[in-house]
Amino acid sequence: MSTSTRGEGGDLPTVLLDQIEFHWTQFMRGRLEGLTDEEYLWDPTGDQRAWTVRPGGEEWTTIDVAIPEPVPAPFTTIAWRIGHIVVGVLAARSHSHHGGPPADYGSWPYAATAQEALDQLDREYTRWIDGVRRWDAEDLQVAVGPAEDPFAAMSRATLVPHINRELLHHLAEIGVIRDLYAHRA
Repeated sequence: MSTSTRGEGGDLPTVLLDQIEFHWTQFMRGRLEGLTDEEYLWDPTGDQRAWTVRPGGEEWTTIDVAIPEPVPAPFTTIAWRIGHIVVGVLAARSHSHHGGPPADYGSWPYAATAQEALDQLDREYTRWIDGVRRWDAEDLQVAVGPAEDPFAAMSRATLVPHINRELLHHLAEIGVIRDLYAHRA
């Protein structure tokens, strides 16, 4: 028989939301303030082979990608990383799980400027997090379905922390690239 006392908090929807919203507001989003266009597209490798977002006519519509991904994977610019977060992490999931507009890597209007990218990031983060806010504890137990193949049978309660991890690690990577940019020779 357990003698431990039941802890406070632990309501699953609140825990999942608090985790990402705390980091988003206290650390991640502020770290992106002042991002310049030069920094957005900067290739720290110096060989101009980093994956990035590239012009495709009137709009920036191309993101470098290969399936399967080369080994080792190419270095990616801040532009590429934000594009990945916006489309692959947030917008595609908002479409699949919250009725947002269609989103895929091949047709997305990628941002040509840092400010446009940050506007897209803010919009898609808000769309995703507003959808998650509508899920209660029971909703979080619903299977994610074919949009998350091969994980279709997994619950939304596994998807939300996955998206949280994606945001945390990619935005931390962007922070490191910003540090490298600030200290470049």
